[in-house]
Amino acid sequence: MMNTRKLIPCALIAVAAATAVGAIHAQGKEQTIATVVKITGISWFNRMEDGVKAFGADNAGVKTFQTGPGQADAAQQLRVIEDLVAKNVSAIAVVPFDPPTLEPVLKRAIDKGIKVVTHEADNQKNTQIDIEAFDNADYGARLNDRMAECMNKSGKWTSFVGSLGSQSHVQWADAGAANASKKYAGLQLVAAKNESFNDATKAYEKTKELLRKYPDIKGFQGSSSLDVLGIGRAVEEAGKQGKVCVYGTGLPGEAAKLLESGAITGISFWDPKDAGIVMNKMAKLLLDGKSPETGMNLGVKGYEKVQVSKGPGRGVIVRGQAWVDVDKSNYKQYPF
Repeated sequence: MMNTRKLIPCALIAVAAATAVGAIHAQGKEQTIATVVKITGISWFNRMEDGVKAFGADNAGVKTFQTGPGQADAAQQLRVIEDLVAKNVSAIAVVPFDPPTLEPVLKRAIDKGIKVVTHEADNQKNTQIDIEAFDNADYGARLNDRMAECMNKSGKWTSFVGSLGSQSHVQWADAGAANASKKYAGLQLVAAKNESFNDATKAYEKTKELLRKYPDIKGFQGSSSLDVLGIGRAVEEAGKQGKVCVYGTGLPGEAAKLLESGAITGISFWDPKDAGIVMNKMAKLLLDGKSPETGMNLGVKGYEKVQVSKGPGRGVIVRGQAWVDVDKSNYKQYPF
């Protein structure tokens, strides 16, 4: 019969030694955080990449990079994430094109030990932290208020979204519609939630179609950063600048010429660079075995006192107060 009293201490020593070696290996291993965007090559996500790179430069032992599909397509984004899961990166920070499509692959990532952070996806169940720059209903209502005031609170208006699967875009459009219904009896919503697929040309073509169908339309509320560019171009070509009110998410650098001409009346945004930093900061927090807390200062403007609430699945939602309203009078204050 074996002497178990001798074997048990030896086994415990072996386990302890293996644990120590594992801990030393983990400490020495470079952490890799991959940020996955909806589409590569557009100004919004180019700006976000600046934040991703900045976080990596400021954090020794952390490798950061940004990737994503060449087209705004849920299936293509899914394949990008599947590849990252296969490569076993330390963490994935993703801006989902269509959150439900990503549920299975993000579940596999978390089950595998990869940390998962999302942005603009407060309906995502398989995420550990979802970052929202603000309360989405408040943001959509604010865009609608600005548009309504410009329209003198009466007339036909419509809304655009990057896609019907883009959670935040739909929330902004729905919040705008609810706001108008509650506060502006003179506003009439027509052809709501037109899909641009994050493509300014598609937004342009759809706007031309709407201007033909509703020649007396007075307001447009966009969601994708490219919506206002396409809408503004069509409005300018029709000679309706100053007669049609165009508001939506956008970047000052891209919208500058159309803001100057009056084809875009105003934009709102949060700095994508800051969002990139915050997503990676939250991923690093998870990698360090920590969790966000209400009132936490993330060291980024608009995220100095975040609110943390339970998400719809296994994670939490972290909300900042980071949006900025811009028009012709002040867009030059934001050089990006």
